Amino acid sequence: MWLRNCWYVIAWEHEIPADGFVARTVLGEPLLVYRTAAGRLAVLEDRCCHRQAPLSKGRREGDCIRCGYHGLKFDADGACVEVPGMEHPPQAARVKTYPVAERNKWVFVWMGDAARADLAMLPDNFSCNAADWHYQPGYMHYETPYLLICDNLLDFSHLSYVHEKTLGGSTAIALARPSIEAVTEPGQRGLRVSRHVPNVPAPPYYSKIKQLSTNVDRWFIYDFLLPGTLLMRSGGRPVADAPDNLRHAVQLHSCQTLTPETATTTHYFFQQAYQADAPDAGVTAGIYQSLIAAFNEDRDMITAQQRNLMSAPGAPMLPLYMDSALVQFRRLVEAEAVAEATAEAGGQGGG
Repeated sequence: MWLRNCWYVIAWEHEIPADGFVARTVLGEPLLVYRTAAGRLAVLEDRCCHRQAPLSKGRREGDCIRCGYHGLKFDADGACVEVPGMEHPPQAARVKTYPVAERNKWVFVWMGDAARADLAMLPDNFSCNAADWHYQPGYMHYETPYLLICDNLLDFSHLSYVHEKTLGGSTAIALARPSIEAVTEPGQRGLRVSRHVPNVPAPPYYSKIKQLSTNVDRWFIYDFLLPGTLLMRSGGRPVADAPDNLRHAVQLHSCQTLTPETATTTHYFFQQAYQADAPDAGVTAGIYQSLIAAFNEDRDMITAQQRNLMSAPGAPMLPLYMDSALVQFRRLVEAEAVAEATAEAGGQGGG
């Protein structure tokens, strides 16, 4: 189940070369994204209107894309500006384009009704582009549906077991029940999940940031927004410190987002940033490697789960209390998908 009237991350800005392009599939549609000489971003359907060949098999010529099959050339607005052997390209010779936006080093594409593309719906991934937050950008590819990964991110009780030796470090995380409420910021739709875990050993990766000699009080507070973006403040302070005393605390901000590639595969863009006046290359690399190790643990588990689901599609799942956030999110996705379908049907009926 996919939503279309929303923003999906298609790339980190550094992935788009100055004189080339990036090809990615989003919601089953092949796309090509590039930046013109003036800095404008363009997203075209990666499909020539002539014989359906991928434009990504062609080449960049200035601000245009030349199809590598029969040489049709398209500009950044999708119009064909040249057909070899023809004086004037036919008006029908064009490829579909998509609204595109950029915020804090994430490049977004709008997959639905272009007239409804709304910049207010972009998530606030501020730490991706803030002078005092430092990180190494990441990308992973999953051979699983995106909603299974959403489920994983909406239930942090798994940190105690999947990530026992990496991000977790304590079974107390699974015992701490989260609070769940609706996100109320304008333009945003989703859930806010808060989990506090008092008086536990610091997880191993904290030592890459700060040496802590006592147990810590940990917190995980995040918004999980449609269509699948996690924005999280997390960290831990020594148990003897007051809640408002962050002098000795580890403070982190994470931005993670899921973009369905196909019904069974997913793009995963992520970072985990730490706050400091200046970056420490060793700390930045250490946090990134810890994140990669943990996310590989996630991917291994979710991929194994998907194999089981595919082998017995009708097998029931037993609902438990830790499923509350993911159940609420799936209901939200379903309600939004129904609303989109109803609006589309109404529009077609009115025509």
